[in-house]
Amino acid sequence: MYAEERQHEIVTRARELGRVSVAELATRFHVTPETIRRDLDTLSGRGLLSRVHGGAVPAEKLRLAEAPVGARDASSTEEKLAIAHRAIGLLPRREGLTVLLDAGTTTARLCSLLPPWISLAVTNSVPTAAALSSRGDLEVVLLGGEVRGITQATVGADALHTLGRLRVDVAFLGTNGFSVDHGFSTPDPGEAAMKQAMVASAREVYVLADSSKLGVDHLVRFASVDDVDLLVTDGHLPAGGAAELRDAGLRIELA
Repeated sequence: MYAEERQHEIVTRARELGRVSVAELATRFHVTPETIRRDLDTLSGRGLLSRVHGGAVPAEKLRLAEAPVGARDASSTEEKLAIAHRAIGLLPRREGLTVLLDAGTTTARLCSLLPPWISLAVTNSVPTAAALSSRGDLEVVLLGGEVRGITQATVGADALHTLGRLRVDVAFLGTNGFSVDHGFSTPDPGEAAMKQAMVASAREVYVLADSSKLGVDHLVRFASVDDVDLLVTDGHLPAGGAAELRDAGLRIELA
């Protein structure tokens, strides 16, 4: 098979399956992984595929833009609340528990649900800090830094410096998309850096995401499947997708 024929089949397969891996393609076409990587690089350069960790996805699948927080807050509202309730139910019941709340419309649902045995909540979300500050039984820390208007999240060197000195029991993170190949991802490098630092600062990492984000890969990966202790999502997660994630070692809880 000529390289052009192989590359045409690779693009077709990627569009049919949503993504392709180097290992699978090398076996399928009886060529070396290095040959497939060159094919994927060529197709990426032509704008037909987008490279992700371990393979590629159709170019139209890799999301570069994000919706404003108001628009995202109005979508999948019932699923997000159910996910928040399920996540709270999985928390360790221990006095003095400390948590970190990422900015996001699903993690924001946690504000009214935090149990009284939590003593400290750290967040980079301006709306979340404002909502929690009215509680008299909870210490609230808002990470300082530049505020991104589209997400109302603080980002930048000051916030990252503070995060680097913290250690919390549980971090609740949001994500714009997740898949086995690309992990958990978001469009903005600044927010990705914050999420990555949050992963590093927590003993346990819970990602809260509705099932519509399965298979959606954004520009910047902030965590691999191995970095996350638990994914809490809704019951609409396709069985095949759930099986693939579990096979990769990710614990999943359905709301």
